[in-house]
Amino acid sequence: MGSVEGRAVLAAGDMVYDVGEASGGGVPAEPVEAIGHHLALHELTARLGADGSLAARGLEPLGRCVDVVLGPPVPWPRQVFGVGLNYRTHAEETGMGIPDAPLVFTKFPGCLSGPTADIELASTTTDYEAELVVVIGACVKDVPVADAWGVVAGLTVGQDISDRALQNAGARPQFSLGKSHDGYGPTGPFVVSPDLVADRDDLAVRGAVNGDVRQSDTTANLIFGVAELVSYLSSILTLYPGDLIFTGTPSGVGMATGDFLRPGDAVTTTIEGIGTLTNRCV
Repeated sequence: MGSVEGRAVLAAGDMVYDVGEASGGGVPAEPVEAIGHHLALHELTARLGADGSLAARGLEPLGRCVDVVLGPPVPWPRQVFGVGLNYRTHAEETGMGIPDAPLVFTKFPGCLSGPTADIELASTTTDYEAELVVVIGACVKDVPVADAWGVVAGLTVGQDISDRALQNAGARPQFSLGKSHDGYGPTGPFVVSPDLVADRDDLAVRGAVNGDVRQSDTTANLIFGVAELVSYLSSILTLYPGDLIFTGTPSGVGMATGDFLRPGDAVTTTIEGIGTLTNRCV
């Protein structure tokens, strides 16, 4: 599932269809509400791909995936969590120890942007962080690790763009503001159901700047995996449909080398089986 102009859409082949129209109103058109119907979305996607049956009933696509302007697939989640130092190599490059529990901060929802949106640099210390993003599909509390994947509606690609100077400002740094400038949360292009990827716990993550690959790892190397993160967060507070979890970034970030983003840079983020973001810095 993705979004176009604030409405939920589905991709079938290389075409994009409006969810509200394709479902005959059975699934809400608003993306966060639609995520709460992720099982129905799964069925609808299968029907869209079967023999053109919906097209035969007069359903017109919005256009090809490459032609429509996709927004963030979940534009206004109630909660957006980030997890710091969740790859051992990234913790090591920062000079910090391996965390004993997930290091959690928040990205305020207003920072979210689409898969091709520009990144308006707010400082000279703006950094890139390629990440797998988890999308919650149900209202849940106290989910056991063994059941955690069952409440995940899907996965998407994310960039946890970070203003490092602001992130580390103050005697007791508080990450959230440095992670939440307008446009500092590109996501998309679509939310992909976990059963559509070959191995949901082992997905290649790659981040490049101007074609130069800076980050390359696999989610198999997460210190706290998806199921652990969902269980941990739900043990503390209620999770809601559409909530996002940025699961952490591999090593290779600009903070380690002092090579931060500059106007004109193109940041490309790819996750195996999920998709690619390309965001230009302005």
